[in-house]
Amino acid sequence: MPRSRPATVRTDEETLALLRRLAARHPDEVIAGILNRQGRTTARGLPFTANLVGNTRRHWNIPRYEPPAEQPVGELMSIKQAAVVLNMAPSTLHRWVNDGFVVGEQVTPGAPWQIRMSDDLARQFVEDAPEGYVVMQEATKRLGVSRQTVLQRVKRGELEAVHVCQGRRKGFTNPGDR
Repeated sequence: MPRSRPATVRTDEETLALLRRLAARHPDEVIAGILNRQGRTTARGLPFTANLVGNTRRHWNIPRYEPPAEQPVGELMSIKQAAVVLNMAPSTLHRWVNDGFVVGEQVTPGAPWQIRMSDDLARQFVEDAPEGYVVMQEATKRLGVSRQTVLQRVKRGELEAVHVCQGRRKGFTNPGDR
């Protein structure tokens, strides 16, 4: 009987694991871009294309991305699209996603950030601060915590925050009685 040999050319396990995660949320074209930005290559050392991602998926029985039948509330947008809607610079929106002021999601490093544009998010950007809201510096003093802690509390939903879009003092939060 002939001895069986493992395939000599094989996509590395880390790339396959990433492909499985990405295939649940992105079409093949987007996955190819993500893998290429991370410097990953096919088993034969080629850059990924949508066709090569599809071939790899089918070979390893990884299901193709299917948009959900029932979409969550709000439109999913890129950082650039959301920045246009919110009338702000994309770099500022990136910073706020990193700070936790705006919730965004990224499947893996190198994947595009996505923001679900909803009425709730749009209400966080106002012309004038609501009654009882204070600037970030005052909130840190009242709560006796750092700016980062305030931002983490906003991210967890423990504090409400809005961004005043005009004027020099833009970051406002409502420390309440917490």
